[in-house]
Amino acid sequence: MNICVFVKRVPDTESKIRINQESNTIIEEGLNFVLSPYDEYAVEEALKLREAKGGQVTVVSVGPEEAMVVLKKCLAMGADEAVLVKDDQGETYDSLRISKIIAQAVKKKFADFDLLLFGKQSVGADNAQVPAMVAEFMGLPQVNVVTKLEIEGNTGTAWREIEGALEKFKFSLPAVLSAQKGLNEPRYETLKGIMAAKKKEIPVWTLNELDLGEEELNPQLEIVKMESPPPREAGKIIEGEPAEAAQKLVELLRNEAKVI
Repeated sequence: MNICVFVKRVPDTESKIRINQESNTIIEEGLNFVLSPYDEYAVEEALKLREAKGGQVTVVSVGPEEAMVVLKKCLAMGADEAVLVKDDQGETYDSLRISKIIAQAVKKKFADFDLLLFGKQSVGADNAQVPAMVAEFMGLPQVNVVTKLEIEGNTGTAWREIEGALEKFKFSLPAVLSAQKGLNEPRYETLKGIMAAKKKEIPVWTLNELDLGEEELNPQLEIVKMESPPPREAGKIIEGEPAEAAQKLVELLRNEAKVI
C-alpha cells in the first residue's frame, strides 16, 4: 500500500500562549512546537498498515522550514519518506487554502496512492475541516474521526464513534481518512530510527512547483481580533449549616451564575 500522511507542526498544548495584539498572531518566541497529537494516530495507523500489507509511507507537511522537526519525528517513528511543502505564509487558519495546496500536491506529485491519512484536526487551528475539503477536491470517499480500520484488497471498513453507538462504513480505495484518539497507540521513536532520520534528506517543494495561482494562495479568512480568554474568577466557599448553605447556593446560581 502507498499511503500519504499529512501532518502539522503546532504549539505544545502545555505551552503558555501569548498574543501579539497588533498583528493578531501568536508570539512564537519561546514556544515549544510538536507534532499535532491527532496526527500521531494517523502516522501510527499508516505504519501498521505497511507492516501488515507492505508498501510505503510518505509523510507530508505544509508549513515553514521549522516543520522539518516534526517530519524528522515521523521518520524516526518509521515512515519511509518525508516531504516539506514550504509555505512561509504562517498560520492563516484558512482551511480552504491549505486544502487546495494539499490536493494539488497529491495530484502533481503522487501518481499512485491508496490512502490519504490525516489527524481528525490540528490542535493549532482546531477546525477539523481539511480532510473533508481535500476529499472533495480529489473526488474521493472519506470517513472522519475513525477509531477502527480494516483494509482488504481495494475495500476498506472504518468505524467511527457517535453518541451511544458506532457507525460502520465501507469504502473503496483510494480514500481519505482522519484519525481519532483510540484508533491505536502511537509508538515512540527508537534510537535506531532517530539516527536513521538524521541521515535522511527531506525534499522541499515550493508552492510555485504546484502551479497554484496567486488568487488560490491568498487567504480568504481574515482574523479580526485575537485575545486570550478572560481569567477565571476565584471560587466561593459557602459556609453554614446544610439547609442554610443550600439556600445560599441556590441564590448564587440564580442571581449570579444565572443558570437556574
